[in-house]
Amino acid sequence: MNPLLANSLNRRAFLQNSSYSVGSAALLSLLGQEQATASQWRGTLADKLHYPPKAKRIIHLCMAGGPSHLETLDYKPELAKLSGKSMPTSFTEGQQLAQLQGNRNKLKCLGPQHEFKRYGKCGRMMSSAFPNIGSIADEIAVINSMHTEQINHDPAHTFMNTGSIIPGRPSMGSWLLYGLGAETDELPGYVVMTSSGGGQDQPIASRQWHSGFLPSKFQGVQFNSKGDPVHYVNNPAGVTRADQGELLETINQMNRMLGYRQNDPEIATRIAQYEMAFKMQTSVPGLMDVTEEPKNVLEDYGATPGDGSFASNCLLARRLAERGVRFIQLYHRGWDHHGGVKKGIETVSRHVDKATAALVKDLKARGMLEDTLIIWGGEFGRTPMAQGSGRDHHIQAFSLWMAGAGIKGGTTYGSTDELGYAVAQDGVSVHDLHATILQQLGIDHHRLTYKFQGLDFKLTGVESAKVVKNILSNS
Repeated sequence: MNPLLANSLNRRAFLQNSSYSVGSAALLSLLGQEQATASQWRGTLADKLHYPPKAKRIIHLCMAGGPSHLETLDYKPELAKLSGKSMPTSFTEGQQLAQLQGNRNKLKCLGPQHEFKRYGKCGRMMSSAFPNIGSIADEIAVINSMHTEQINHDPAHTFMNTGSIIPGRPSMGSWLLYGLGAETDELPGYVVMTSSGGGQDQPIASRQWHSGFLPSKFQGVQFNSKGDPVHYVNNPAGVTRADQGELLETINQMNRMLGYRQNDPEIATRIAQYEMAFKMQTSVPGLMDVTEEPKNVLEDYGATPGDGSFASNCLLARRLAERGVRFIQLYHRGWDHHGGVKKGIETVSRHVDKATAALVKDLKARGMLEDTLIIWGGEFGRTPMAQGSGRDHHIQAFSLWMAGAGIKGGTTYGSTDELGYAVAQDGVSVHDLHATILQQLGIDHHRLTYKFQGLDFKLTGVESAKVVKNILSNS
């Protein structure tokens, strides 16, 4: 190529890119930084929801490890009568088991290890090991007929979070951000925190809150439960906020030039994430400063801020919800009771019972429960058969509950057989649960899709999923 022509083309490209960068900077100045950033997080359904929404946000309390429905929410007096006796083979023949697979002829029934009592005006039978959750019986709707497809922890969490047994699909929170967008540009729209205590701590992989094939701006952000919730939230010594802002704008100008040439949506995501990180240097310390919280509120939660406990995470979840975070997920790892289930339930109850009830009551007192959907439950249940002094993994039946945002409190949906082994009536799949969650947010689950590799994917998969209407209020 003629050197003069090449230089001319290079100068033209430089001037074109430079003018684009300057023009973008001017536009940002005219529109305001906040407005420009917020537009990056606008959901695809932001202005065209399919139903009037009941919920604005979700708090998902993930009881990781497989809580025993037989020691929490599913009352089985017949199992108590058969405790220590052989499990009828008619229940287990041809069924998938985990560690008990080779002991079919030696299986013994294990009765509920804690007394069940009636709670609330609804008179629901619930485990006496969770009296505080019992105190909100009239606020919650219990589903006793959940079932799932995966019998080991990690794939079961993957299925519960993504609706697929295949790793790499978008998580539920990412789908919600994709559909609804974020309500704030000061904090991530999807935040995850973890805690542990009460039993064997199964690891939780970060892919459980990944965005999969959705743009990466929709993935969850894990906050640390101890120390700084986000690494490098404070500037190094000698670096002022003004210095940081100038550096950020320079980097973003370069990214805009690159984005103009390549038309890559991930570059726009990178710009928005840099801007978000800059704002979080102010918003995160404010989030963590609980000195304004009345002493009685801390006592209600049983929270000692900064200790990494589930109780402290519940308090932070309320503060995140107040600040516009769309999806908040709290994992508590402590429910894997292959042995010592009686003592294990007592221990894990001390970690989660008080704070769970306090969160519901606190949101209600602040007028936030009416548009906050709370989900409490694990990835699968536990067997009615004994595994020593514990219970094995179980996919045929388990329980969870929901509250707030148009959920009909005091109701119970579905049932299991007399021993709590399998669903007997009104089974609810994980896809049914997802469809119900989406409806409360104003979304028809059939119509929240994303094209990837030539296919229209959705959270509820290709199988038929139904909304669990019986737990929804008519108002």
